[in-house]
Amino acid sequence: MNFFETLIHPDREEAELKERAVVIRAANALQVGEFQLLQLAYREWFGKDLPEALVSRLFTTYMLDNDVPHWARHYARDILDGHDRGVVDDGDPVFHRYDHDYHTVVPQGGRKFCVAVVALTVCIGGGIVLANMAVGTGGGGSVLPPYFDEQDIKAATQQMSWGRSDVLPRNAGLAADGGQP
Repeated sequence: MNFFETLIHPDREEAELKERAVVIRAANALQVGEFQLLQLAYREWFGKDLPEALVSRLFTTYMLDNDVPHWARHYARDILDGHDRGVVDDGDPVFHRYDHDYHTVVPQGGRKFCVAVVALTVCIGGGIVLANMAVGTGGGGSVLPPYFDEQDIKAATQQMSWGRSDVLPRNAGLAADGGQP
């Protein structure tokens, strides 16, 4: 099919890929690749893994010639039927047997999590202890901003006049002319 035929008949490609679309939908339902679905279908139909000698020929006929084997079509339809009824679990390890890095559980995950929590606690706790020791040797003060030390706190205890009228001395009053004392 060339470019102009595609422009004139855009649905033609979908009609040609009708059987392959079933395989694509089934692969999407299982969260696997198309070729992996072909491997699963071969194993289901023939009871053994796809031989290496057949891989290249199957790939060529499927991907380039759009020829879907009858056993793959049957398997894909079964998967779609089960998916529509809700009986196919896409997380089942049976469907991910050809995924080399597929894990439902991280090996020794609980132990790794505990080690990470302990390490994080030691780092944060150690930082807090070191900060308190550093501040403690400097003659007091606070760890958090604004970092007051004891001289700043003592100076604040003296009475300071902020220009408010409630801190005027008792004998001072308004002058006779109404001005400030």
